[in-house]
Amino acid sequence: MTGSFEKRLAKDEKAGDFPYIRPKDAATLLILDRDTSGKVRLLMGRRHMRHTFMPGKFVFPGGRVDPSDSRVANVLPYHPDVEAKLFKDLKNARTAARVRALALAAIRETYEEAGVFVGRKASDTSLRLGAGFEAFAERGIQPDLGGLRLIARAITPPQRPRRFDTRFLAVWADAVADRLPEGHGPSGELEDCAWLTFDEAREKELPMITNKILGDLEDRLAADPDLTPTTPVPYYFFRKGGFVKDEI
Repeated sequence: MTGSFEKRLAKDEKAGDFPYIRPKDAATLLILDRDTSGKVRLLMGRRHMRHTFMPGKFVFPGGRVDPSDSRVANVLPYHPDVEAKLFKDLKNARTAARVRALALAAIRETYEEAGVFVGRKASDTSLRLGAGFEAFAERGIQPDLGGLRLIARAITPPQRPRRFDTRFLAVWADAVADRLPEGHGPSGELEDCAWLTFDEAREKELPMITNKILGDLEDRLAADPDLTPTTPVPYYFFRKGGFVKDEI
């Protein structure tokens, strides 16, 4: 893993002379749409050029876990096997609320960046969710973690200006309850949001880890087209000067 990864790093992904930073929990959501021919498309967008970190790169929606994500409890639960994978080697508070917050961060950021609501229409018209999920409550959409599947986990190497412990989660497009008509989210962080095939995605300017996860997901779908919750998933981290690939 070591040499091939380092050769493909973009300039703003390479190591600098930065002090050690503890990685922050983060999560990314890969929404998959399979057409009648079996071809899969993924929702991606281009990072705004005003970003200081990886401007102009195409990515999946997602971001850092906010403290308020751990306080949102009125959600439909994970599949038990997915929840167990997310608990494994959890670096921060080992609580059910913290594990829920991983998916909720990805769902919240997907709305903020891409204008897509992942969840289920609730029968309760007075749905209370909390900070960051006001738009969900207004539409009566309850976040639903049941269809999410862990695809990969990756920790940014040391000596970078920002470090994240990112969980890559996938869900099929039938979990989308609503979308903003503008085709993007209110934060303006992502532009040119589009549904791309794997080949179309690879033609874009991608961060190294995004490109790697695309390959992992394509291999996973070939062997496990239904994304079975028990299937082992790759876990990438840095050790003794190089990337290590483990499994969860």
